[in-house]
Amino acid sequence: MMPDKRLIVSALVLALVQIAFLSWIIAGRAAILRNGAEVLLRVEPVDPRDLLRGDYVYLSYDISRIPVRLIANIPADRKTSHDGPLVVRLKQEADGYWRPAAAWLDKAPEAAPPGEVDIAGHIFAGWNLGDDPEATVSPDYGIERFYLPEGEGGVIERDMRVRPFGIRAAIAKDGTAQIKALVDGDKTLFEEPLY
Repeated sequence: MMPDKRLIVSALVLALVQIAFLSWIIAGRAAILRNGAEVLLRVEPVDPRDLLRGDYVYLSYDISRIPVRLIANIPADRKTSHDGPLVVRLKQEADGYWRPAAAWLDKAPEAAPPGEVDIAGHIFAGWNLGDDPEATVSPDYGIERFYLPEGEGGVIERDMRVRPFGIRAAIAKDGTAQIKALVDGDKTLFEEPLY
């Protein structure tokens, strides 16, 4: 029996669409790594393990807790956050690490000036935006996991508790971030390949 030509054509079209979609995701990530603004962020580790992908270090940053007082556009009547975007403007400090200088719910009013970079984060509903001067929000930037070769996670986590580590991240113009490398002081430990 000869298969129906429409079935063969449909299967080929479906396969091409899937390949194009995966290529688009990979090319987008590579474009950020290649062309994005590079920043250095100090990390604070936790070391879990992913059964399917192996060892990874869960990373928390100085920019993982944003003081509410830095968020410039909180409506006067809003006391808690809604589920949505948070843009954080980063500025490099004397020690080489980038730290938050300002933040906005939804989007920044203008592009970051030279020497500063905007990173796109996401906050969930329920964070206190009210009267507490010490209140913070914890955005998710999509760069909170770094996968390592098998058996390296525990060693890296132990060392991170003794001395400061960082990541070099590339940030696209739209604020999307990708991890480029895990660094120990001036030494690059692991670097992400473009593809």
